[in-house]
Order: sequence, then structure tokens, then C-alpha cells
Amino acid sequence: MLDTSVEVPLWLALVAGGLAAWALLDRLLLPSARWYVRSRAAKVLAEVGQRLKIQPRPFQQIRRQVLIDRLVFDDKVQLAAKAFANERGMPHEVALDQVQRYAREIVPAFNAFVYFRIGYWIGKRLSQALYRVRIGYTDDAGLEAIPETATVVFVMNHRSNMDYIVASYLAAERAVLSYAVGEWARVIGLQQLIRAMGAYFVRRNSKDDLYRRVLERYIAMATEAGVTQAVYPEGGLTRDGALREPRFGVLDYMLRGYHPEGERDLVFVPLGLNYDRVLEDRTQLRAGDAGAPRAGRLRAAWNTLAFAGGQVGLLLRSRWHRFGYACVNFGTPVSVRAWLAARDVVLDRLDKGARQAEVAALGKHLMDQVGRLVPVLPVPLVATVVLTDPARARSEFEIKAEVAALVVRLEAGGARIYVPRSDWDYAVSAGLRMLVQRHLVDEAAGLYLARASEAALLRYYANSIAHLAQAAPATPGAAAALNATRASSATA
Repeated sequence: MLDTSVEVPLWLALVAGGLAAWALLDRLLLPSARWYVRSRAAKVLAEVGQRLKIQPRPFQQIRRQVLIDRLVFDDKVQLAAKAFANERGMPHEVALDQVQRYAREIVPAFNAFVYFRIGYWIGKRLSQALYRVRIGYTDDAGLEAIPETATVVFVMNHRSNMDYIVASYLAAERAVLSYAVGEWARVIGLQQLIRAMGAYFVRRNSKDDLYRRVLERYIAMATEAGVTQAVYPEGGLTRDGALREPRFGVLDYMLRGYHPEGERDLVFVPLGLNYDRVLEDRTQLRAGDAGAPRAGRLRAAWNTLAFAGGQVGLLLRSRWHRFGYACVNFGTPVSVRAWLAARDVVLDRLDKGARQAEVAALGKHLMDQVGRLVPVLPVPLVATVVLTDPARARSEFEIKAEVAALVVRLEAGGARIYVPRSDWDYAVSAGLRMLVQRHLVDEAAGLYLARASEAALLRYYANSIAHLAQAAPATPGAAAALNATRASSATA
């Protein structure tokens, strides 16, 4: 019997081996891995479901591909795709391919194991490592009164990308939050983790009508299914520290899927956040300055690494301190059913203009509540005081006296003030110490002076509570407190 052999090119052997390995992975290993992940997720869901006030909805447990198919073949999406194709003179199948791409980009892939065992752990550790995280005020009675069947949406201000982490961590005992995340997070590895956390991606300021219809229908579907969500009506991070003018597109999408006569109410929960230090403060100030040079991606990456390296250096020299306090206030829930009934409005019966006006009225009310809930923290308080007369050097005693007068005004206006350790003396000292450590305030011979070159950054922090100070009445008590303290200082 002749011994024969067949010579195969190396490239062909490598291709054949790769295909065989892929078949083995696809048929044996991947199904086993998916089964393991799903079983772990189901176990975690059963465990945490016993303590969550608002349970994850069945909609969040549907396989991602099924949700994508439901979105693609939604009647309104199909009509939008047909109109898109007719308008551009293209085959309907091409428009449907575009819808598929948009749906895959938007739809999350919630996994309870990733959310509670990985995301929650990272959020908790990172939040507590960087800040002293606190819940300042909570309307417990209002939150407890929310019906279990209601769709709950947390509405909050947007100061930092840490908002996602801090709010999710603090709300984890109540609900699973689904965020709208910007395109900045569409990075390989990170976007998979974010999708598994239940977030969906949004293109800010997109002018594509087809994309907006696909996004609208996903948000409406999630709202109808009772998915707990969190939204930032400001759209993006604050540039100067003050609240931005809100936009209500996502709010409108949610209301389009809401029917007052249905079994689910739609309940918005105002939420205010603030920080003694925002990681992106200088970056946002530069972004808001039209005359500032724009840093490229490499420069931005270098700045980030340099900042992280500097913090590690401080840690190694035992000189590192956490970035002060991060505080969240939970306000009184607003029922859309009760809101519309009080105004005798049925949204479905309104024309476009009247509907937009009603949505804007509700949105403005919510953002007003969010603004009132923004926590007043030590650094914003001290920054506000030293900027009232930045050329004047003050002693620590004088700064504390002026802070006391400002606090009286803010409290009279209903501001929510967080006092660390319930000790005002410590609170002001902590805020002043942080500003000195960051070289925003200079100290010499016991006197403190705002550094002129850092006025914009000081204003950034003062702006976080500027709307509260402007709304607060000028009270005789504040003036009396300040005058009495100044007299004491002069006598001393």
C-alpha cells in the first residue's frame, strides 16, 4: 500500500485550524459560558430582589437580541424607516439595515450579576476611595408611597461623570438604574460593561430623524415596561459649575409612552448632587471658554495620566487626602398622573405646540426641585465667601463668621445644607483646608486670600450654590450674626 501525503499551504492550515477552534468555541464553550452567566445572574436577582424597593422588570431580563428585534419591527420604527427610504430614494432594506445598526447601538444587555457583583462593588469602592459619600436629605415618606407598579425616573443635575457611579451606588438599595450614556463611553471593553449595567447609549444633538425615532421608541418601550431610569435634563456636564439650561427631549419620549388610564403611573424623583471637588473641573472650564486652546485626545490622555500619577505620588508620601464630600439629596416624588389631573390636561389630545408647552412646564418644575435639592457643601460655601471681596485677606475666624451669615440666608430660602459631623467649625475648616491644599486660596500669617489666577475655578464651585444664594432672602438674622461676629473679632 502506497504511503501518500497531501501538502497544504501553511496559510490554509492556519485558516482551517482557526475555523475549527471557532466551531469548538461556538458550539461547546460559549453556550456553557452563557448558561453559567445566566444562572449566576438569576441567583443574584433572586437574592437582591428581597431587599429592593423597586424590582427589576421582566423587560430587563429579556435577551438583548429579542429586544433589538422588537425595536426594529416596532410599527412606528417601520413607518419611520419607510419614510426615510422614500425621502432619500433608497431601497427599504437599506433603511432597515440602518435601523438595525441604531438598535444595536442603543439597546442595553442588563445582567444582574454584573450590576450587583461587579458594578456595585466598583462603584462603592471608587466612590468611598475618592470622597466621603453622604446622603443628606431623603423624603422617605414620599419614596415609600411610590406604587410598586410605577415607572420611576430619577431626574438629576449633572456635575461630573462620577454622577453615574455615586447615584447608582447610593440608590442600589432601592432600585436598578438605567442611564442614558453619551458617546464618550463607547470604548471597547467599557461599552460592554456599561451595557451589562443596563445603560443605553445616546448620541447627543443628533439631527438624524431616523435615529431619533429609534431612540424614542426604545425609551417609550422601557418606560411602558416599568424600567427604572435616571436622566440628566441638562444634557451634558456643567461648564461653569452652574445649572445648565435644561432640554426635555428624553422627558418627552417618556411621556409619549405614558397613558394615565394605564396600570402604571410615571413618577419622577428629583435628585440633587454636589461635590467638594469635581474631577473634571478644569477640563469643563476650558471647554466652556471659546478662547481656550483645545487639547487633542493624546494631550487629554496625558493630562489624565499626569493627574493620576500626581495623586499616586501624594499617596506614596502619605500626603493624599480624599476629595472632600460628595452628597446626594432625594426629593419628593412627582406623579405624572396627579400632575396632569391637577392641570386638567390629557397629553394625547393636545396639538404639538400645546404638548411641548406642557412637557416644558413639567420639566421646569422638576428642574426647579432639583436645583433646590443641590447640597450645600463646605467648599462651595467657603468659595462663595472669599469671592464676595476677593482682594481682601481674611482670618479663619472672619471666614467662619461670613459663612455663618450666608448659611442663615440659605436656610431661610430652604436650601439643603450638609454639615459634616454636625460641626460647623469643622465644616468650614475642612472646606478652607481643601482650597488651600489646591492652591486656590493662599495663606500667610493666618490670613487667607483668594488667588487671583484661580478666580474662575473658585467661581466654578461657588456657582454650584449661586442659584440658592440668589433665591435666599436677605434676613436681618444674617446681618446680625455677621455684625456680632465682626465685633467679637475686633474686640479680640
